[in-house]
Amino acid sequence: MLGLVLAVVPPAPATVDEYLSSALDSTGLPGVSVVVTHGDHVVRAAGAGHDSLGHPVTADTPMRVASVSKSFTAAAVMTLVEADRLSLDDEVSSWLPYPRGVTVRHLLNQTSGIRDSSVDIGRLTSARTLAEYVSLLSPIEPAAAPGTSFSYSNVNYDVAARIVELASGEPFDEYVGSAVFGPLGMRHSEVGGWAADGYNSLFGQWFSRPELADGPRVNGSGAVVTTAADMGRWLIAQTGNGVFPESMLAPMHEPSEVDDYGMGWAPDDNGLLVHSGNLWTYNAVEAIDPRTGYGYAVMTNGAGMLDDTGDILAGLVALTRGETPETPGGSRQLTEWLLAAVTLAAAVLGVLGVVRSKRWAGRRRSADQRVRWVSVAVRLVPPLLPVLLFGFYPQVVSFVSSGRTVLWAQLFYFALPLTVALAVAAVAGLAILCARVVRLCFPR
Repeated sequence: MLGLVLAVVPPAPATVDEYLSSALDSTGLPGVSVVVTHGDHVVRAAGAGHDSLGHPVTADTPMRVASVSKSFTAAAVMTLVEADRLSLDDEVSSWLPYPRGVTVRHLLNQTSGIRDSSVDIGRLTSARTLAEYVSLLSPIEPAAAPGTSFSYSNVNYDVAARIVELASGEPFDEYVGSAVFGPLGMRHSEVGGWAADGYNSLFGQWFSRPELADGPRVNGSGAVVTTAADMGRWLIAQTGNGVFPESMLAPMHEPSEVDDYGMGWAPDDNGLLVHSGNLWTYNAVEAIDPRTGYGYAVMTNGAGMLDDTGDILAGLVALTRGETPETPGGSRQLTEWLLAAVTLAAAVLGVLGVVRSKRWAGRRRSADQRVRWVSVAVRLVPPLLPVLLFGFYPQVVSFVSSGRTVLWAQLFYFALPLTVALAVAAVAGLAILCARVVRLCFPR
């Protein structure tokens, strides 16, 4: 019984503030804003830290929420479904040049069969409108039959956003503003809106950078700018306490026939429905607990090797369950310090390798001063390995990212410490390789 009571008694606002302050210190993030809701009211919306303009982060600070935007796109589609202006079972090809058999439902469930590998992601970064984006998609080669497998891709939600434009007769940002933000009273939210430059971290040090422009400013996959206060209104609506009817919410929250992912929401191991978002200088996560009626959102204006928003969210959930939250953070800092050590070691070894190349070449020569090239070729492989790894770096990261395409420009944002470490190792390896070959071919 005690556990049940703790589950429904909201924490005091001061408790949330105290946790937020400690989370900012332990993660080292430049700025964080959070909101906790319960039923039809906001428990606490607050911020800590600062933005790149030197202003304190508050509950009203504009924050980019990246892929959390997908749940807003799904809501926009559902408002059109509720108005009988669109059907989830409409084929996309009835609205756009697209492979047959893919429905609007497939787009939102991420079961269209379209993966990043199905299109030229690099080409799409040049688009500046959703119409131009869709025109650049062709040709599309689905990786699976529609409705048979799950594959997360921004393409699905950007195409859905274009369908919203065609079905509503309005630009996507304007329609979301009037049909979603407006009814909820989210007066400080906008698709493609303004936010201060976010931050990237390099070896534990944050520095501000403009957000990477890699596609349309207004899109359906990751362009929402909002505030913690406005996210409170959104979460209240998502827990069934707002203007959205159950007939609209249920399809968004329910899993598809082939995966747990719904429409901008997916269950986690704690019984929550969640969606995270990782942009190049901002991170975010939202969650609702259908059992207790709690809602949570965490937004940060810094993006690094590791995302701390999930850990901060877990702490907020613990507070609402009457538990003591664990201290979030630390992993990002440790990872970046280790990469800094690797970078320094690679630079030192590179210098030593070049300095010792003459001695190395001398040892590779036989008594008659002829080079045993087969043996030498084998021994030249180690310094070549970091060069090859860096050359295929985007492909390697894309492979380990579950098939999501990652481009060179993006690797100089969130993955900057790893990129620098690999670049220094590659330069060191190339320098050693060249020095050794020169010493072998032109002995003195």
